[in-house]
Amino acid sequence: MERAKEIAKMLLEIQAVTIKDTSNLFTWASGIKSPIYCDNRLTMSYPKVRDAIAEGFKEIIEKEFPRVGIIAGTATAGIPHAAWVAEKMDRPMVYVRSSAKGHGKQNQIEGRLFKARKVLLIEDLFSTGTSSMKAVKALQEAGAEVMGVLAIFSYNFQKVDDLFKAENIEYRTITNYDTLLPIAVDMGYVKEEELDMLKKWSKDPYMFTK
Repeated sequence: MERAKEIAKMLLEIQAVTIKDTSNLFTWASGIKSPIYCDNRLTMSYPKVRDAIAEGFKEIIEKEFPRVGIIAGTATAGIPHAAWVAEKMDRPMVYVRSSAKGHGKQNQIEGRLFKARKVLLIEDLFSTGTSSMKAVKALQEAGAEVMGVLAIFSYNFQKVDDLFKAENIEYRTITNYDTLLPIAVDMGYVKEEELDMLKKWSKDPYMFTK
């Protein structure tokens, strides 16, 4: 829990998390209108933050997925974090494109996916979980045994839990929406009167889209 709070605080401090009021919502590629946006790409620019995240991933892997042989990253945001974790753990690394290249070898998976190696996939965050599952499927079709998927942050949508359970894939995050909100209040990023709306949105992410 301390690691989860530490990373949540760091994400707020570097403004990787932006919170807006309901008059000026973010629109995601999925069509969801959101009062919050988490841009974990910004963590690349902060050595202490990215190292704390890599240590967080390492802790989870050592505790829950110790038999993992290959660290995979999703293109593009998962790639740097997968690389830092693979370096820390002295593991081979690959990354997974959203689709196969249209030229050259037409690879979707870059790097060497050694046979009989158990793979763990790293994402920057879980929103709906759809892109993560596409990467899992690509790895499985290439013959990998996917042990699980890790992310820095999750919005805690029920859809993600349903999707991963349906596919029998384990998933974990270092920190999440429920951990971040009270810290955001303490740090002055969120007003107490905004909390109820933010909690309701997490339970019903399409509430502003209807």
